[in-house]
Amino acid sequence: MRRLDRETVDRIAAGEVVTRPARVVEELVENALDAGAERIEIEVSGGGTERIRVADDGRGMSREEAELAVERHTTSKLPEGELEAVETLGFRGEALASIADVATLSLTTNDGGPRATRVRVADGEVTVDATGRGRGTTVEVTDLFHNRPARRESLAAPATEFERISDRVAAYALLRPAVATSLDHDDRRTFATPGSGSFADAALSVYGREVARESATLDAEAGVDVGGADDATVSVRGLLAYPSITRASADHVRLAVNGRPVAMPDLRRAVERGYGSLLAGDRHPVAALSVSLPARAVDPNVHPTKERVALRGGDAVADAVEDAVADALSTADLRRSAEVAMDLDAALDPVESAPSALGDVDVIGRFRDCYLLCAADDELLVIDQHAAHERINYERLREAVESEAVPSKPLDPPATLSLAPDEAAAVEAHADELAALGFDAAPFGGGTVRVRAVPAPFGRVAAPESLRDALDALRDGADAEGRDALLADLACHPSLKAGDDASDDEAAALVSRLGACDRPFACPHGRPTVLAIGAEHLARGFDRHPRRG
Repeated sequence: MRRLDRETVDRIAAGEVVTRPARVVEELVENALDAGAERIEIEVSGGGTERIRVADDGRGMSREEAELAVERHTTSKLPEGELEAVETLGFRGEALASIADVATLSLTTNDGGPRATRVRVADGEVTVDATGRGRGTTVEVTDLFHNRPARRESLAAPATEFERISDRVAAYALLRPAVATSLDHDDRRTFATPGSGSFADAALSVYGREVARESATLDAEAGVDVGGADDATVSVRGLLAYPSITRASADHVRLAVNGRPVAMPDLRRAVERGYGSLLAGDRHPVAALSVSLPARAVDPNVHPTKERVALRGGDAVADAVEDAVADALSTADLRRSAEVAMDLDAALDPVESAPSALGDVDVIGRFRDCYLLCAADDELLVIDQHAAHERINYERLREAVESEAVPSKPLDPPATLSLAPDEAAAVEAHADELAALGFDAAPFGGGTVRVRAVPAPFGRVAAPESLRDALDALRDGADAEGRDALLADLACHPSLKAGDDASDDEAAALVSRLGACDRPFACPHGRPTVLAIGAEHLARGFDRHPRRG
């Protein structure tokens, strides 16, 4: 048994803090926020290993403070080392030193005096000079992981690493709307928020006009029991997109606890419970909520990268979030702004291959413009017309993908789509996969993407907005399972919905075409397409008995 030397301890700590470029950006942004910055400018070259620059207009540091800031375990954020009631974001004190251990770091800062201080750390050598700069701090990180070749080689492609950076910066921009935040990538502006304090203004910059317009703001307080003598007041503020705007992934439910963006599954589920039946079972909302409660009720020191925090009275806090979301949506105008287009022609082509498993079924009626009632020998079949149509479309699309590239339809003029920064970055990261699925899309400045072509696998043009679902599926994993999930989402868009009226001929063709599918009795999301009620079951229900003799 022996004590580790200081150099080894520092290297271990650096590995815990600086795992990839996005972690560098996160630490520097949190330092700027803790310094009271009202404006933060982030610049990234490539995937972040070449250069990261974060500039703010916060309080800045004196020369003595700047020299201490790059030493291990120095901090201005813990009064007398207290961890019981932390009210800052970056409280551990090793971020700058850890970054300097794996990169070249330049820190330029001024606390309002006549001269600024520049501290440069390169390969362990520290130099300190006087320089010019206004109040605030600029940190520039270059050649990240130059002395950690295994770490550098383990990183993803530059486009993917920048996607992760975009996702983290977008979270801070959305959840701290009073701070003007901008992100530039390779000298191109990705997005910029105005710092007005409005969640809607921040959402406009990050997500675009549709989300900002089709959303409700939330500002609520509730008393909850977090233990101790008195109840705590929980404040929930933020923005909720209407249920007409959803995503295939839950990644767009963004949460902060006491200003710290966190991944809290319990609170995310509380948000979705607040939407209740307004959401389809496989869809997720777009939301940005900031939850505030007394510091004594939060322990941020439970995760090495601070991605999660521990809450006293966590169930009560989740209930308060759910109630606040439900109340806000109950008074919102949730009318949809557009109807979903319907096209049955291509899906109902005559069956030319194997005979239909439902070929002898007769459509005898409908129930609530949602279910087809069919007679089949001694059974009454109830067919969900949406699930049936979705299964047909899914298998047609899957066949097209397996045999050749998905048919694509050029858009003239091209459509523009406002995406979150991480989504826009994903367009570049997954360009080849998107092309194979029939999309031709490229970033067009800010968070806008120009969509020049879309899939047309059903004899109709898919909506440009389906690009979002494609990105969600590809980001979750571009394997066969991820592809099938994407195909299922694409199949849903043109399918019949509850309340859509199909003619008698269309209903009969739909049933026949369903029977010709490889798996006719479940939609691609796993829900049943057909329920069978036997004649004997009906007889028992009506207390009828077989005739005797």
